[in-house]
Amino acid sequence: MEKRIIVTGGAGFIGSNLLVYLHEKYSDYQFLNIDKLSYASDLSYLDPIKDSKRYRFKKLDIVDRDAVREIIRDFKPHGVFHLAAESHVDNSIKGPEPFIRSNVLGTFNLLEECRQFWQEDEDAWSNNRFLHVSTDEVYGTLGDQGAFTEKSPYAPNSPYSASKAGSDFIVRSYFHTYGMNVVTTNCSNNFGPHQHDEKLIPTVIRTALNHESIPVYGKGENVRDWLYVKDHCQALDLAFQKGKAGETYNVGGGNEWKNIDLVQEICEILNREVADAPNSDFKSLITFVTDRPGHDFRYAIDASKIRKELGWQSLGSFEERLQATIRWYIKRYE
Repeated sequence: MEKRIIVTGGAGFIGSNLLVYLHEKYSDYQFLNIDKLSYASDLSYLDPIKDSKRYRFKKLDIVDRDAVREIIRDFKPHGVFHLAAESHVDNSIKGPEPFIRSNVLGTFNLLEECRQFWQEDEDAWSNNRFLHVSTDEVYGTLGDQGAFTEKSPYAPNSPYSASKAGSDFIVRSYFHTYGMNVVTTNCSNNFGPHQHDEKLIPTVIRTALNHESIPVYGKGENVRDWLYVKDHCQALDLAFQKGKAGETYNVGGGNEWKNIDLVQEICEILNREVADAPNSDFKSLITFVTDRPGHDFRYAIDASKIRKELGWQSLGSFEERLQATIRWYIKRYE
């Protein structure tokens, strides 16, 4: 059966990887990419599918309720993968309003317009699905032990994570109030091709290749769990196809690294891949800078639920994926 799928934020990092993945996997699906084309978007990432008759792009800001209504009723989607979001923590600290508007109001607009349209047809209401993609940052911070599960209490500590927590709760309410077919995923830090320059791994690679100082917050002791973006795409597909309505699934890579250890590992790989390291070692560029406000100490995801219930698993080693990612950025920055 042909399905019409909307991906919001499809010109972003995860969204572009997801669209290419889904387009390759489902030959009978039609795809509509909705993206406002912010500074973090890049349509060139979608070059592999841009000429496909099964792919369309619409420049649209999900904060615009009328535009959302028009596109929903014109395209008539069977499903929505909702990834569009303002996502950089530092930017949310400097200016929180765009995060509240996009992540909270934008999510509401999509949900409400899908609800109103799908409820007009009994089959659509039962079978059409809204997949909401969120973050582990909604859970706050962890100590040295344990991991976030789907039952962990929410305790967001930045305007970004608070806005994502708000959107998660709105999605939850649409299941419990209206019986809407929604699923939520909360993921750990993604890495891989197409990530914007402002994020940690691209920042380390870019500044190192430019022989500039590599900034590390505080002492670099903060711990993050790293998830390869293509593993995440597989998890989103499984959650959409097989997840239980109203449920949440945490997606993590099982790769916990202190920031300083990860930065040093990237530098070691660059030492092998690039000939002109300053002082023969890119690690000489590492510089510790003042920590940001409300910097969560540690994130770690327990992904056992999605593994057991939906059969998801990571399909490669972290070290191999990190090396491939670094090579991708070396080529990009050249």
